[in-house]
Amino acid sequence: MGQHVCQAVIDDPELELVAAVDPHHSGIDLDQVGIHGTGLQMTVGPQALGDADAEVAVDFTVLDAARENLEWCADHSVHAVVGTTGFTADEIEALRKRFAGAGANAVIAPNFAIGAVLMMRLAELAAPFFDTAEVIELHHDNKVDAPSGTAMMTVQRIADASSDWAADPTKSVVAEGARGGIGPGGIRVHSLRVRGLVAHHEVVLGTTGQSLTIRHDSYDRTSYMPGVLLAIRRVREQPGLTVGLDALLDL
Repeated sequence: MGQHVCQAVIDDPELELVAAVDPHHSGIDLDQVGIHGTGLQMTVGPQALGDADAEVAVDFTVLDAARENLEWCADHSVHAVVGTTGFTADEIEALRKRFAGAGANAVIAPNFAIGAVLMMRLAELAAPFFDTAEVIELHHDNKVDAPSGTAMMTVQRIADASSDWAADPTKSVVAEGARGGIGPGGIRVHSLRVRGLVAHHEVVLGTTGQSLTIRHDSYDRTSYMPGVLLAIRRVREQPGLTVGLDALLDL
């Protein structure tokens, strides 16, 4: 993801890439990893952002690193755009307080694909009109967490939109886990890890005599770049912490 984000920033005439941070590849020229036209090298830590007078930091890392990076951004008045998932509700609340008086803002989104944001919104609108709902997420076989952050946010928003769900009729489970995990509101969520896939989410809602399926597919990581660039441009206008792209899309 880092490579795609760097290239997207470079290709945007209104933005400038001033630093790239990767502690595992520090000292390597960006040209060596296929990011051309910058003359920059990978650096070991976020302090390079301060040295380069960066206005916005983009974080697609792992959870432990993202926590530290967000703290650094808040302490050094650098806006943050974060695609790392897994933050707990308590951590989100703590970050909300931290950025409230930080002189910098943050946008955290489980999915930067605009189509995925629309999928969540459409599912939220549809939920009150259906009796049952389940969510299926399908990802590549290198994804280590399950369910995905997007799936869990989708389930949460469906549950917030309606609490009137039919009871699960399952009495006997032949293979443990066959009915998936239980998310907010008792809504079931299923995770598939299949080689060759990228990121796919499907919401299936049903009521008497009909069903509605809402599905979003990302076939390539470039699908996230329009949302990332939107967040980079808009983060300074969004006070404190914003979770999800909805506010930036006026949904």
